[in-house]
Amino acid sequence: MVGIGLIGTGFMGKCHALAYRAVSAVFADVAPPRLAVLCDTPADEAEAFARQFGFARATADWRDLVADPAVDLVAITTPNKLHREIALAAFAAGKHVYCEKPLGLTLAEAEEMATAAAAAGVVTQVGYNYLKNPAFLHAERLVSEGAIGRVLQFRGVVDEDYMADPALPWSWRCRAQEAGLGALGDMGCHLVSLAQALCGPIRSLCADMQTAYATRPMPDGAGEGPVENEDIATALVRFESGVSGMLTTSRVAWGRKGRLAFEIHGSAGMIAFDQERMNELRLFQAEPDRARHGSRTILSGPAHEPYGAFCPAPGHGLGFNDQKTIEVAGLLRAIAGEGRASPDFAQALSIERVIHAIADSARAGGSRVRLPG
Repeated sequence: MVGIGLIGTGFMGKCHALAYRAVSAVFADVAPPRLAVLCDTPADEAEAFARQFGFARATADWRDLVADPAVDLVAITTPNKLHREIALAAFAAGKHVYCEKPLGLTLAEAEEMATAAAAAGVVTQVGYNYLKNPAFLHAERLVSEGAIGRVLQFRGVVDEDYMADPALPWSWRCRAQEAGLGALGDMGCHLVSLAQALCGPIRSLCADMQTAYATRPMPDGAGEGPVENEDIATALVRFESGVSGMLTTSRVAWGRKGRLAFEIHGSAGMIAFDQERMNELRLFQAEPDRARHGSRTILSGPAHEPYGAFCPAPGHGLGFNDQKTIEVAGLLRAIAGEGRASPDFAQALSIERVIHAIADSARAGGSRVRLPG
């Protein structure tokens, strides 16, 4: 049994805990992990969450968790500024690492982490769980099978309104030394992950970005704090295949709660998806008789693996946390020697190269940036 050490108990920490508890009930081939150590601060909260999540032990020191021989896999769900230090320590201890995105605050940090992962020879995975949605996996199959012909263009958007209110207090997410990039690092990277899964590597781009609110009120009411990263970013991209694309993201988009949407257009049709309706995929296939043209909605069901592992009835729907359970299953299989965890640190680095190239282009006035091939 793989011993799990979970660092962080917020939104994604709880999502991880639910997945560790559910994975073997959903996937019979996956041995149940052992919930060894949970870490958070202060210590009394760590103890409470350990009881709630079912972990055997709690600590307020992540170094204690990494050093514990009962821990085989270090799961990092902390604020971004801690990802690099924890991951490097885990590699030095010979532990597998499961890190939420982004890898690091800067591209240099991400490159260092990917290099250390390769040298350590352990299993790694980064939390891009939207890639595991059965509806998205079906979209990948449709594209690869030629259901919409030759791919011509990708257009995608990822928007939320969690920072749309200008009165929202300043937080660590506004500070480059704690969050790194803003909307790009928090959400835009997810859109890049989907785009590259469908269309291949992005090789060049030009971009613009904007900070909608230059300052925000400090939580203690003592003046205003500067917002050091972007609220909005948009890029025109060119994939290695020659396909063109447009990516845009905003964390100040009133009315949007979890919109991660794309259209992929081909010579014979179109596929459209929106995470706010995550169990639906729209497919248009051109027919000779234009009177019959129209999109059809495909509802997720057991025919779209691995939906059937959760529910035998089509149309009942999976949820956000189920995507994490699918992700955890792939990770545990990889640790058991069955396949490769994906995306691993090397693959995640390719995603982060794109978001940092978007930022670089925007800072240079929209000049075209080329990415390594």
